[in-house]
Amino acid sequence: MPATLAPIGAASLLYVVVVRGFVESAADHGLGWPLLGVLPTFVFGIWLLTVSPSRSAVFIAAAATAMAVGSAYETFVQRNIGLTQEPWFPLFNMVGLTADAASTAAFLTMFATYPTGTPERRWQRLAVPLLWVPVLVGPLTLATTPHVVMQQYIGINGEGIPNQFAVPWLEWAAAPVYYLIYQPWPAVLIGLGVLYSRALFGDADVRSRMRVMTWVVTAALASFVVWTVAPPNWPTAVAVFASLIAVPLASVHGIFRYGAFNIAADDRGRMVARSSDLLITVLYAIGTATPAVLLASNLTATGAVLLTTVLAVCLLPLRGRLQRWIHRAVFGDRDRQLALLSELGSRLEQSVEPGELLTRLAVAVRDGLDASWVRIFLAGPDGTLAGSPMGVAGEAAGNPVESCVLVQADEALGRIEVGPRRRGEYSDAERTLLRTVAGQAAASVANVRLSARLARQLNDLTESRERLVAAQDDERKRLERDLHDGIQQNVVAQIAGLRLARNRLQRGGLTPDELAGLQDQARETLSDLRELAHGIHPPVLSDNGLVAAIESGVAKFPIPLTVKADDGVRAERFPEEVETTAYYVVREALANTAKHANATLASVGLVRSNGHLQIAISDDGCGIGSLVPATRGGLANIRDRVAALRGSVDVSANEPSGTTVLVELPVEGQGERSG
Repeated sequence: MPATLAPIGAASLLYVVVVRGFVESAADHGLGWPLLGVLPTFVFGIWLLTVSPSRSAVFIAAAATAMAVGSAYETFVQRNIGLTQEPWFPLFNMVGLTADAASTAAFLTMFATYPTGTPERRWQRLAVPLLWVPVLVGPLTLATTPHVVMQQYIGINGEGIPNQFAVPWLEWAAAPVYYLIYQPWPAVLIGLGVLYSRALFGDADVRSRMRVMTWVVTAALASFVVWTVAPPNWPTAVAVFASLIAVPLASVHGIFRYGAFNIAADDRGRMVARSSDLLITVLYAIGTATPAVLLASNLTATGAVLLTTVLAVCLLPLRGRLQRWIHRAVFGDRDRQLALLSELGSRLEQSVEPGELLTRLAVAVRDGLDASWVRIFLAGPDGTLAGSPMGVAGEAAGNPVESCVLVQADEALGRIEVGPRRRGEYSDAERTLLRTVAGQAAASVANVRLSARLARQLNDLTESRERLVAAQDDERKRLERDLHDGIQQNVVAQIAGLRLARNRLQRGGLTPDELAGLQDQARETLSDLRELAHGIHPPVLSDNGLVAAIESGVAKFPIPLTVKADDGVRAERFPEEVETTAYYVVREALANTAKHANATLASVGLVRSNGHLQIAISDDGCGIGSLVPATRGGLANIRDRVAALRGSVDVSANEPSGTTVLVELPVEGQGERSG
């Protein structure tokens, strides 16, 4: 469609400007209508046709093109009066009649169906096709009227020009055709009826979208009526031209406001910004040339050039302001947005703690979007948002009007919530900016969270090592105490007994019973040494494996204890460090059960699954109550031992009572031993 209408309209306007502005030597060349009335509408219509698929765009482009063709027809006939005497002129006259009728019909249809191209009520949709009936004026007058029917503004009386194509037996229809088809008022009344019924009695959404265009149409109608019935004067001409220029401006307002002409929200900025400079340039040229065109009969050539130059300079600030307004409407306040993006990086780089980073981010977003308030929530490990925000800028009140999730590698880190804008509403460009900022900030939030997590892990590791060292010191002191108070005393007693036995042997008084007593003392010392070594590393663990080592202590446990493991786990030999850690974890957990749980039953279950050895130590005791992470004691020792092998510990309550300690130790890739 643009490839057809654009060259036709452009060629028609070029012909009019060349003939009236350069070929004609008269000062009153009559360029006001083609340049101030037709040109802006034509430029906007063709531009709109390139960016919009709606029928309304076709209507306004067709109307503007028909206006240009009508102006070219008028110019051609007025400069070639002799053509009216040619026998084929009645056929040629159909061009002018059809162009004027098509222009009126297209404008009325666009106004009546604005902004989607389709009215809402059924009777309105049935009335719209009637607006195109005047387009038949050319063939109908050619067939019914014995003379040529011409538009009055051409200045030629067609009653004196015979129409040899008229059909005699259809002459009775000449009067109805003249009053119903040639005169535009029936179609105008139908079009205005549809327009005002929608604007006044349509749904609230329809009335809101049509408000500005309805006022523009009303002003244009009033100015055209005055122009038609009143004597020619420049205020009326200015009003007519201004009303025509207001049609593109009202349409642009509709595009920005609610997507008129079916221009999608995501495409408005790109499409409108791409062509806005051209539209502004045309309007600037029109505003610069208007006074000289309207006052052409009263100005010399030098005066017209001087007036045009002065206006061009004076209107430059207005042109720049209009460009900034359109770009701000499309993209938002670019200066503020660029400042936000440029400052955001430095603000985030200076933050080393999540609370500080999120507060600075909230301040930057509030200043960049001109928001009344901004608050930022962080998500927990399970993805749920925290109950209170960690970053706040402004007095947060009420529900947010915009929000954006902070996402890093498909993980939801948090959410930015934005309150109402201080002035106006958020544009599509500002929503896009919010998503851009969220994407940029997500990486910083993830890095800060990771740094904080690593710091906590480093602190936990340091504390764990300190606890391991302390536990080793305690174990060494216990061994020293056991050796000093037990075995060492037994050895000292045996040495003293052997000295006495040697003295009695020298005197001949040593008896076999005394040697048997010394032998029994040596056996007791050996038994004590074995018990001590068994506590350090039981031989059964090295000889028969983990399950056998755990089962070896069942008989000595003060409450009934069962050990559950399938044949595969019983037969498998795990890495030495895994077996040692698992053995002491079970012993430590069972010791806690015996001391604190008041249990009547306990069990140990061992399962190999997904490259891990899972150990569950359960009892039916009093339970853990409100679990507080221990920094010393049995549970801390268990966590430290398991963490050293990169395993995990989970302590949970049983139903209806009791506690389960679930330990998982990785066994894949640790050099498993063969049995």
